[in-house]
Amino acid sequence: MKFSTAIISLATLVASVSAAPVKRDVDPALVPDFGHSAGLNPTGTGDCDGAVIGANGQPVKIPCACPPERDVFLAALNENVNAGNAVKNPTVAVSFPTDDSPAAQIARISASLITLQNLNGPGQGCPAAATTLLAQQRAIQAGGQAPAPAPAAAAAPPPPPANAAAAPAAVPADIAALAPELGFASGLNPTGTGDCDGAVKGANGQAVKIPCACPPSQADFNAALAVNVAAGAAVNNPEVPFEFPTDDSKASQTERIRAALVTLQNLNGPGQGCPAASTTLLSQLKALA
Repeated sequence: MKFSTAIISLATLVASVSAAPVKRDVDPALVPDFGHSAGLNPTGTGDCDGAVIGANGQPVKIPCACPPERDVFLAALNENVNAGNAVKNPTVAVSFPTDDSPAAQIARISASLITLQNLNGPGQGCPAAATTLLAQQRAIQAGGQAPAPAPAAAAAPPPPPANAAAAPAAVPADIAALAPELGFASGLNPTGTGDCDGAVKGANGQAVKIPCACPPSQADFNAALAVNVAAGAAVNNPEVPFEFPTDDSKASQTERIRAALVTLQNLNGPGQGCPAASTTLLSQLKALA
């Protein structure tokens, strides 16, 4: 009798294990290519050329660490697909169909964009402009193919990334007074995938997409800038030249904007921050030229 009971228990266990969902990695051949590499034409401030051309005919600037290495991205994509949502932003659903229909192709691009834009947290990742993914998506749609699936409902914009851990208790009055204005706020027109409108328009007349957490609040930015000024270098990327002169000359105003760009683009590590397109800093710089 005991032997029979053991057999029944073992059979129940096997059936239970067999019924458990099997998680499988996606086929890398089905994962859209970024169409762009990181680190192209670095300016020395933490930003590099993106894959998208802006309205001025020049590549939009993106953090030099974007897009990520393929193996890093695939690992994050697999995690999201197996979870059925972006693990770093759980309110955003992720699906990765494997058939050849236009709808499936578009869904796979959407899954890639969601993964890209939420790599490090809700809306904290690489901008779509670091890749040709949006152009690929538009090309499928323009060919008379099925439209893209409706985007997931947008979550409330996440709090901006802060450098508060390293920031001083108070920003010195002179730094606060001289810190360039970012000229833009985060969380504008979220798509539900982790990206939002940036401060710069692309060649198509539409706002370039940026991570929704960018730019940080002016207060958080000023705190990070103050840390860098006190150190005389970008603390998250010490090899980048950094100056913050305080006189009113045009040269000093220009240098302060460059210091602001260095701070912005290295908020979370070397070349890992917010893109210049999340602010009006580049247009401010051009106005001084």
